[in-house]
Amino acid sequence: MTVFVWVFSDLWQRGLSLYYLDRFEEAAEQFRLDVAANPNDTEESIWCFLCEAQLYGVEEARKRFLEVGLDRRPVMREAYALFKDGGDPEKLASNFSTSPGGELFYASLYAGLYYESQKDADLAKSHIVAACKTPYGSRSGDYMASLAVVHCQCRNWTLEG
Repeated sequence: MTVFVWVFSDLWQRGLSLYYLDRFEEAAEQFRLDVAANPNDTEESIWCFLCEAQLYGVEEARKRFLEVGLDRRPVMREAYALFKDGGDPEKLASNFSTSPGGELFYASLYAGLYYESQKDADLAKSHIVAACKTPYGSRSGDYMASLAVVHCQCRNWTLEG
């Protein structure tokens, strides 16, 4: 059974799939297991928050927020602080607007996800579609870039235009 728990605690993709199936309780449980196994995983802490915001509301989700260690990526440190403490997602996006590589993609994605947790679909759409259109989002092959496209598809948001 120990092997099963070890494998199960490393299935972050399962948690993301459950999120998009609206199975938020199971997804949150998966992310909690993952963070217990890897206590420095900023993204899984954020995704747990996103699930629990759907289940309990933002205020309660913030009370339950999973503490993790310091992420080596500046963009994820700022995203973590935004979800944990609240704040302005526009600041996250603008702080990385001229950054190379995936930082602009991740800043835009997580700004959009934050807006979605706040029930602001228009700003969520604007940022997540923008993330998909970044060079990193459109060409990297990163799992999260594909996830951003799926996010848009699940909401019938077009990437054209």
